[in-house]
Amino acid sequence: MARVAYKDADVNLVARMMRAEAEGEGKQGMLYVGNVIVNRVKADCLDFKDVRTVRQVIFHIQGGNYSFEAVQKGNMFYQRARPVERRLAKQVLDYWREHPAKYSLWYFNPFGPCPPTWYDQPFAGQYKNHCYYEPIAGTCESVYTGG
Repeated sequence: MARVAYKDADVNLVARMMRAEAEGEGKQGMLYVGNVIVNRVKADCLDFKDVRTVRQVIFHIQGGNYSFEAVQKGNMFYQRARPVERRLAKQVLDYWREHPAKYSLWYFNPFGPCPPTWYDQPFAGQYKNHCYYEPIAGTCESVYTGG
């Protein structure tokens, strides 16, 4: 059973986002980005209370801007998904989940070392240039439970 319900169009959206946000970090880096997307669909808390689909996550607006820089700035997000990214997207939608993004709802690429918190959320770990942050324990149980 898939971690979240999805359609073929969702696979394409996740694949395009993974490539746009983390192509330079290889397949592993793209999987981590995809994992954050799935976690946001599953999260029924914090900034993601009313975000229940892949499409809503990808085009979510916070503070007047899209949550993902790639949607806002265009770049590779608006290119067609390639077969390799589609396969990776299906992996995260179906089952894939690993540290440091296993429970993460946020990531970013800082200009320096990863800070210990980001918007008061604890640092979960780093992969190449991206720092991953998961919700404070007890504030978002939906991320920590289930597939």
